[in-house]
Formats: sequence, structure tokens, C-alpha cells
Amino acid sequence: MSKVIAILNQKGGVGKTTIAANIGVSILNRGHSVLMVDSDPQGSLRDWSATNDGGLVSVIGLDRETLTKDIEGVKDPYDFVIIDGRAKAEKMAGAAIRAADIVLIPVAPSALDIWGASDITEAIAARHEVTEGKPETRFIINAATKNTKLIEEIRPATEESGFKPLDTVLYSREIYKQTMGEGLTVHSGKNADALEEIENLTTEIMEILNNES
Repeated sequence: MSKVIAILNQKGGVGKTTIAANIGVSILNRGHSVLMVDSDPQGSLRDWSATNDGGLVSVIGLDRETLTKDIEGVKDPYDFVIIDGRAKAEKMAGAAIRAADIVLIPVAPSALDIWGASDITEAIAARHEVTEGKPETRFIINAATKNTKLIEEIRPATEESGFKPLDTVLYSREIYKQTMGEGLTVHSGKNADALEEIENLTTEIMEILNNES
């Protein structure tokens, strides 16, 4: 049965597309079939895929409010479907939440960013009331600065929202921007630290999904 991963935040510029592409390739490299869904009409994920001539992972665009139904129509041939969420689109976010087995919310290590994700967390909490706590939901602390206490200080703020952060932290690294601009991911082998982060992140996500099976 396909597993659907939705990467959502109503705020733009938090790293949704970069995280989607990198974990998609990571899962693919582990021998699973993967479909990436770009739900934003701007098409950033599709632009990334076009840069590599579609050679890394399958990417399609589904940017209508019928996303939940549309996902059902395409997911069966794949082990994993990853939705790159659209910013500032409440109905699209709601559709992605309904389709997902797990929702990942990228946030910078800042209380303001945690509070800024309240639209998504409230929508998920409302969904949980009728689905016995599904989908699983976790924050991803992204674009963090090394050797600061802020990362550990922000974890309680995420839990106050009702959702825990993943253990893996993604740090601010130019390699993420560089490889995405080249139509690649950190699997290109240019930065071992970034690759380790993504692999650890992917392992965490898959362990959560396996435990829910």
C-alpha cells in the first residue's frame, strides 16, 4: 500500500521543495518507487525536475482543490507519494492533510516560525478529532545555525503546538540551494554532512510510517 508524505506550511520559503526533493531521492535510492507531487501552480518542483530532464524521480503537477481524490487516482503503482505543499492555500492544505499518512512541517528554529505555522497545526488538529489522531505529524527544524542553544530551546515551543519535532535537524548550508539549482540533491556527493542529515531524516520518517503500518 502506498504511503503519502505531505510537506506543508502556509508560509513560503521554509524549504518545502528542497526537503521534498531530497527525501524523495533518498527513498528512491533505498529501492522504493516514488512519485513526487507538485501542488503549487508556480511549479518549483517541476522546474527542478525539468533541470535534470526528469532523470532523478517522477514528478507530476496536481494543483487543484481535488488533490485528495487526484492522489488516490495516481498513487497505487508507487510505494511512496510525496506532496510538495502550496503556501497560502487553505483548501489545498486541507486536501493534502486528508491524503497524507504523515505531515511534515518545516520551520526555522524560531518561536515566530512555530507560531506562524498555526494555520496548519490547527487544521491538522481538527482532522485528528475525526480520524483518531491521523495523519501523524512532525515538525522539521530547518535552516538551523550550528552550535547554538536555540535549537534545543525551540523544541518545547513545537510541543506546545501539540506536535513534536523530528530528532534530525537540517542546518543552513549553501549546498542545498546549489544542488537544487542544478536539478540535483545532496546525493550528488558534494557535501557529506548534508547527505548524512537527509539520510537520517529519511530514516526517521520511514520508521514512523513503518510503526503506523
